[in-house]
This record gives sequence, C-alpha cells and structure tokens, in this order.
Amino acid sequence: MGKTQITFIGAGNMASSLIGGLCQQGVAPAQIRASDPGVAQLEILSNAYAIQTFTDNSLAVRDADVIVLAVKPQIMRQVCEQLAAVVTSKQLIISIAAGITCSSLSEWLGVNSIVRCMPNTPSLIQQGASGLYATEQVSPSQRQQAEQLLSAVGLALWLEQESMIDAVTAVSGSGPAYFFLLIEAMTHAGVQLGLSAEIATQLAKQTAKGAALMAAQSSLDATQLRQQVTSPNGTTAAAISTFQQGGFNELVERALRSAATRSEELAQQLSE
Repeated sequence: MGKTQITFIGAGNMASSLIGGLCQQGVAPAQIRASDPGVAQLEILSNAYAIQTFTDNSLAVRDADVIVLAVKPQIMRQVCEQLAAVVTSKQLIISIAAGITCSSLSEWLGVNSIVRCMPNTPSLIQQGASGLYATEQVSPSQRQQAEQLLSAVGLALWLEQESMIDAVTAVSGSGPAYFFLLIEAMTHAGVQLGLSAEIATQLAKQTAKGAALMAAQSSLDATQLRQQVTSPNGTTAAAISTFQQGGFNELVERALRSAATRSEELAQQLSE
C-alpha cells in the first residue's frame, strides 16, 4: 500500500486480523497504528507486529491517510463525535461496523470520504469475504487502498448500492453460522446412524472443508459440481431428494431474507 499510513480505532479481533494480514502482505509496521482503551490488547498487538499503539484516538489519527473504524456499533456515534474535531476531508474513513450507514458516519464525523464494508468471521484466518461500498467522494486511489486492506484477509467485492450491504450480511456476514449449523446437523445424524461423536465430527468438518475448497477452486458452478457427484438413483440422489422434498431451497431463501430484514432494522436503530 505504498507509504499509506493506516490507523485502526479499536483493536479487537477483526482489527487484529486486518493488521496481521497487512503485515503478511509486506506493509511496514511503521505504517500501522492502533488505538484502544484496552492496554492489554494493545500490548498483544505491539508484541506481535511491532506497531505503534495509542489509548488516545485523537493522537492516533493525526497524519493518517486511512482511518479504520473497528469499534462496536453501539459506541460508534460516541467515538465518531469525539474524532470529528480532528479528522479531515483528505482522510479515508473505512467502517467495518455492522449496521452504521455512511450518512450517519458522515453526520457524526463531518467528512464524506467513507467506505463501508461487511467482513465476516473467517477473516480472522485470512479466509474472509467482504462487500464494500464507497461514497461518491472516495477517490479511485482511496478505493484501491480500501480494497487492498480488505483483501489482506480474503475476498473483497465492490457493491454499487449501499443497500446491498444488507444482502451481503445475509449471505456472507451471517453465512458462516449456516455452515456451522449444517456441520452440527450432519454430525448429529452421523451419531444417530451409529458413528461415534468423534468420528462423525471429523468426517463432517473435513467434508465441509473439502467441498468448499472444490467449489472455490473449480471452474464449474455449485450446481454443476452437485450434479457431477449425484448419480441417478444413488445414495447422494436419495439425500438430495429428501432435502428438496423438505423445501430446502425455499427455507434457505426465507432464512436469508430474515437476516437481510434484520440487518435493515438494526441499521435504522443504530443510525437514530
């Protein structure tokens, strides 16, 4: 990221993951700062990556090119209003807080160059998926900075409309939990079929991992991959037929719509 100076406000798990990803990409520790009231967490980051740390947000953002807001949504307004006196229009603001709109951030901070994104928890192991939305005031070079930063922990895709953040939340933001639920259900079913809990757990986890890697690495889409392993009248066909008879596709769509709707509701509550 050239000589870009990046300051993280908040030093929790997601900020730590992003900092680790940036360092792995070769960004110099001198270009990264983190600010947090938790001294213990700052010490962990300082020891791990040799970055400069602060407990004063105002000091931490001075001369920063990019400011990453990585605090909990419930305290975002308070943090932004405290920063409003020191941030400038030349600085890029990146928010990874769920539910806080660009208009609210702009109102609280008094600046308009804002990128809002929704990373998910696999970002903690550099296998994340993020949707990004930029306001009109964000320059092409700043968009590149934001994309590089989020790409440090996985896939980063641009959205044309901010409202699509709710769909991203439903698909990838909340998505890991859906796969955990399926692993949980498959493990339970394996035990009911006579496997030990240990063997059923290992088989379910490894199968999920293998299927995900195949889907990610293959030029075929998920439908084609499923059809390839589903022999007519075979065991897989029997299971797939049972899923479909139970309204599996419709259930998944209803579940994701519920997540997207809840994302919209939370955004409205948090922006008030």
